[in-house]
Amino acid sequence: MSQALARCWFGRGPAWLRWSLAPLYPLSLLFRVLVALRRALYRVGLLKAVRLPVPVIVVGNLSVGGSGKTPLALALVDWLRQAGYAPGLISRGYGGRAREVMPVRPDSDPALVGDEPVLLARRAGCPVWIGRRRGQAGQQLLAFHPEVDVILTDDGLQHYALARDMEIVVVDGERGFGNGRLLPAGPLREPLSRLAEVDAVVINGGAGSLSFPVPAFSMALAGHSLVNLARPDLVVPPSHFRGGKVHALAGIGNPDRFFARLTALGLEIEPRSFPDHHGFVAADLPPGTVIMTEKDAVKCAAFGRPDAWFLAVDAEVDGGLNTLLLTVLKARHGPKTA
Repeated sequence: MSQALARCWFGRGPAWLRWSLAPLYPLSLLFRVLVALRRALYRVGLLKAVRLPVPVIVVGNLSVGGSGKTPLALALVDWLRQAGYAPGLISRGYGGRAREVMPVRPDSDPALVGDEPVLLARRAGCPVWIGRRRGQAGQQLLAFHPEVDVILTDDGLQHYALARDMEIVVVDGERGFGNGRLLPAGPLREPLSRLAEVDAVVINGGAGSLSFPVPAFSMALAGHSLVNLARPDLVVPPSHFRGGKVHALAGIGNPDRFFARLTALGLEIEPRSFPDHHGFVAADLPPGTVIMTEKDAVKCAAFGRPDAWFLAVDAEVDGGLNTLLLTVLKARHGPKTA
């Protein structure tokens, strides 16, 4: 997804550029038909979905680009663990070159398994597996980790080949759904009517005037500490960098959110954005102090730059989602037993 196209979708590009989307409208209508047809084939059973023997919770979104799914998945893992569950995580491994199902460890190569799975493996403290067919990834995870009794998928709302017990959609509260059109004339993977079928919506950031047909909960990404890329044990406050300009790099779906966060922390930044899941090379990091996202740091750690840092963030989520999560699991799979 190019930054110019994203700006058009979300109404931030020049008017003449936004009007250039008009020739794409027929393709969006065709995409809508194909999406509906594919969904119907799964509903009537002509396409089969894998049903795992444990509950499956999907964390996904309707639009392309980053919305905060990974931080939310980490928060859900913590909640489930506190409730007595033994969670596991599966992901497609987007951005990695792996074609087979495999486990992800904290020291896995992000170029092989993807940046987000490595970040999950480092932060979640539970088994993480990837696979283009998430059903197979879940089966392998359970075969190697029979203690796991609930699985979360980071992304996968549109992956109907895996049956699910709960769907949570994450929405970027600042950008919303852009122009409301499906790909390629807009950012949507599915029509907005799909929201009526999910269990919950989580709004990341300013909610504005958004309203939803299902329970909606707020989320904010909190980060106040910067971690050194070469020495992860070295953690400093933002004040460490005040008084001078720093380079800010972001290869995520919504880099403006990251840049705004650094500015809110009192930093004077020189921003530079890259495509989501960008494969960084050492030359991408300019001379001088560099601050990046935690996801990008996964790919840049091998460069060993002592003047490079990342902002560590955690999701602060409305506790009502935790109540709904446990209620849905109890209703559909019975109470948790020791």
